[in-house]
Amino acid sequence: MEAVKISPKYQIVIPRRIREALKLKPGQKVQVIEYGNRIELIPERKVSEMRGFLKGIRTEIAREPDRL
Repeated sequence: MEAVKISPKYQIVIPRRIREALKLKPGQKVQVIEYGNRIELIPERKVSEMRGFLKGIRTEIAREPDRL
Protein backbone atom coordinates (compact mmCIF):
# COMPACT_ATOMS: atom_id res chain seq x y z
CA MET A 1 0.00 0.00 0.00
CA GLU A 2 1.29 3.45 -0.86
CA ALA A 3 0.11 6.83 0.38
CA VAL A 4 -0.56 9.75 -1.96
CA LYS A 5 -1.25 13.37 -1.21
CA ILE A 6 -4.29 15.29 -2.45
CA SER A 7 -3.30 18.58 -4.11
CA PRO A 8 -5.15 21.87 -3.50
CA LYS A 9 -7.02 21.10 -6.78
CA TYR A 10 -8.07 17.67 -5.38
CA GLN A 11 -5.71 15.82 -7.73
CA ILE A 12 -3.57 12.79 -6.90
CA VAL A 13 -0.66 11.08 -8.65
CA ILE A 14 -0.93 7.31 -9.09
CA PRO A 15 2.44 5.83 -8.07
CA ARG A 16 4.64 4.59 -10.95
CA ARG A 17 4.68 0.98 -9.72
CA ILE A 18 0.88 0.84 -9.87
CA ARG A 19 0.66 2.67 -13.23
CA GLU A 20 3.11 0.22 -14.77
CA ALA A 21 1.51 -2.87 -13.20
CA LEU A 22 -1.94 -1.87 -14.53
CA LYS A 23 -0.55 -0.51 -17.84
CA LEU A 24 -2.28 2.84 -17.33
CA LYS A 25 -1.77 5.53 -19.98
CA PRO A 26 -2.13 9.34 -19.83
CA GLY A 27 -5.67 10.36 -20.74
CA GLN A 28 -7.12 6.93 -19.93
CA LYS A 29 -10.43 7.07 -18.08
CA VAL A 30 -11.09 5.42 -14.74
CA GLN A 31 -14.34 4.81 -12.91
CA VAL A 32 -14.43 6.38 -9.43
CA ILE A 33 -16.53 4.52 -6.90
CA GLU A 34 -17.29 5.39 -3.28
CA TYR A 35 -17.38 2.10 -1.40
CA GLY A 36 -18.08 2.48 2.30
CA ASN A 37 -15.41 4.84 3.59
CA ARG A 38 -12.96 4.31 0.72
CA ILE A 39 -12.50 5.33 -2.91
CA GLU A 40 -11.87 2.78 -5.66
CA LEU A 41 -10.46 3.65 -9.08
CA ILE A 42 -11.25 1.13 -11.81
CA PRO A 43 -9.52 1.57 -15.18
CA GLU A 44 -11.82 1.52 -18.20
CA ARG A 45 -10.72 -1.02 -20.80
CA LYS A 46 -11.66 -1.59 -24.41
CA VAL A 47 -13.88 -4.62 -24.98
CA SER A 48 -11.17 -6.10 -27.23
CA GLU A 49 -8.69 -5.98 -24.32
CA MET A 50 -11.05 -8.00 -22.13
CA ARG A 51 -11.22 -11.01 -24.43
CA GLY A 52 -10.37 -14.15 -22.49
CA PHE A 53 -10.26 -12.55 -19.05
CA LEU A 54 -12.71 -15.17 -17.72
CA LYS A 55 -10.72 -18.11 -19.07
CA GLY A 56 -10.48 -20.82 -16.44
CA ILE A 57 -13.37 -19.54 -14.33
CA ARG A 58 -15.15 -22.24 -12.33
CA THR A 59 -18.73 -22.64 -13.56
CA GLU A 60 -19.80 -25.53 -11.34
CA ILE A 61 -20.35 -23.30 -8.29
CA ALA A 62 -23.88 -23.55 -6.85
CA ARG A 63 -26.05 -20.56 -7.71
CA GLU A 64 -28.58 -18.73 -5.59
CA PRO A 65 -32.19 -19.96 -6.12
CA ASP A 66 -33.22 -16.71 -7.80
CA ARG A 67 -30.42 -16.97 -10.42
CA LEU A 68 -30.44 -19.13 -13.52
